[in-house]
Amino acid sequence: MQESRDYMNTEAEEQPLSPENGEGDVEQRLKQAELAAQEHHDAWMRAKAEADNVRKRSQTEIANAHKFAVENFATELTAVKDSLEAALASESATAENMRNGVELTLRQLKSVFEKFNVKEIDPGGEKFDPHRHQALSTAESDAEPNTVVQVLQKGYLLNERVIRPALVIVAKPKAVENQSE
Repeated sequence: MQESRDYMNTEAEEQPLSPENGEGDVEQRLKQAELAAQEHHDAWMRAKAEADNVRKRSQTEIANAHKFAVENFATELTAVKDSLEAALASESATAENMRNGVELTLRQLKSVFEKFNVKEIDPGGEKFDPHRHQALSTAESDAEPNTVVQVLQKGYLLNERVIRPALVIVAKPKAVENQSE
């Protein structure tokens, strides 16, 4: 630190302040400072514009991601739709051929579901889970209470998130008859 002070002192000693040198030096330093300030301002404006462009680009990319999120899934489903339309277009199909076609189409659909991690919820005989099942009613049964005794409609998960709960009937204990003697 002492060395820098010495440098400053020696510089000051070399250039004596005179009205002519002092004013010119101050004006020159002021112009340099103004130029530096302008350069910093310009750099800041460019950085601000770049940040705004990045933000706008990100917003556009997010909007497109939301808009086209199901594009691959929809593309895969077109083959399933084509199979169903081909089955309906056939005028000379027998019941057996129609059944085989429907089974093939169902396999295609299951393949698409597997590819996109869509899983069935088929809880027959399982304990009732209100997060995955929707109980429509209860029925007396020999099964343990709160057990699913009938599945009316399968549910579905997408990446372990319920997109449709299974519609079920849940067991309730059989009513105990009052036997009066």
